[in-house]
Amino acid sequence: MKTILITNANLVNEGSSRPADLFIKNGRIEKIASSLTNQSADTVIDAAGKALLPGMIDTHVHFREPGLDQKADLHSESCAAVAGGVTSFMEMPNTKPAAINNAVLEDKFALAATKSVANYSFHLGASNHNLDELLAMDPQKVCGVKLFMGASTGGLLVDRFQQLENIFSQVKVPISLHCEDTNTIRENEKAAREKYGEHIPFTQHHLFAPKKPATNPPPSP
Repeated sequence: MKTILITNANLVNEGSSRPADLFIKNGRIEKIASSLTNQSADTVIDAAGKALLPGMIDTHVHFREPGLDQKADLHSESCAAVAGGVTSFMEMPNTKPAAINNAVLEDKFALAATKSVANYSFHLGASNHNLDELLAMDPQKVCGVKLFMGASTGGLLVDRFQQLENIFSQVKVPISLHCEDTNTIRENEKAAREKYGEHIPFTQHHLFAPKKPATNPPPSP
């Protein structure tokens, strides 16, 4: 049994701050009080002059594993998250392969179980053809669905009206959206290439996919 006592902290929570001590047993907060100096603990941390804040939750991260771990992986990025006070993260499906089925998603959960130093969950990516996968996910485990209405990584695209309707009417977890239009993206990219050639400035990238409704509705299946 591991216990930690933090004393003399300025506890910041629920929109206010106050002096307080905090006692942790086996990784869980057990007591918060104005003084716990009589509480024995394996480790005592004097936080005088310091603020003690709850861990933050980042709901949109790209940790690049599997398939792109030459850039980053679940261990390196979860370490960076914890160093910045983020204790829980929700990762996106833009990996290789893209996480558009539950088998790939389970592989990511298995990797995180051995590599992540923070709490974690993963989004399942939507596609034009994976409604069965979206409905088969475990809503107690999977944090949400990521849906791209404009073309993105691998099969991460939903531009068919019936599939969009099915997803929004049947999926029971939060849905995160890229509300873009593939034709608009391609037209803007073509115009940029005509102006700049193959070396388009990074400053132009945000203009490729402006967040506005498509002129025409998505095609039916």
